[in-house]
Amino acid sequence: MINGAHFIIYSKDPAADRAFFRDVLKFSAVDAGHGWLIFVMPPAELALHDSEVNDRHELYFMCDDIVATLQELREKNIEVSAVQEQRWGKLARLTLPGGGRVGVYEPTHPSPLKL
Repeated sequence: MINGAHFIIYSKDPAADRAFFRDVLKFSAVDAGHGWLIFVMPPAELALHDSEVNDRHELYFMCDDIVATLQELREKNIEVSAVQEQRWGKLARLTLPGGGRVGVYEPTHPSPLKL
């Protein structure tokens, strides 16, 4: 039945953001035509949270060491926020070249990826 997931990030500068995912994050991609890159994503997990509204979705990249990950991003001149301690992990945000922001965190919660 379901065999994967397709994420979309809307951007004011999709070419710059595609280059970021290709050149900085080193995600592999295929060209679907006319430079429209579709990237392979790392393993993923899904959580469902309570909300007063529907159709709200968020994207977070996970890492094993938030300090090292943010340092590596800073060395590549990527703007990152300070780390916030949450009950479920250590959270920061990185700013994409197009101006959008994506979460990155070091989880402390149980993960189905570690079963």
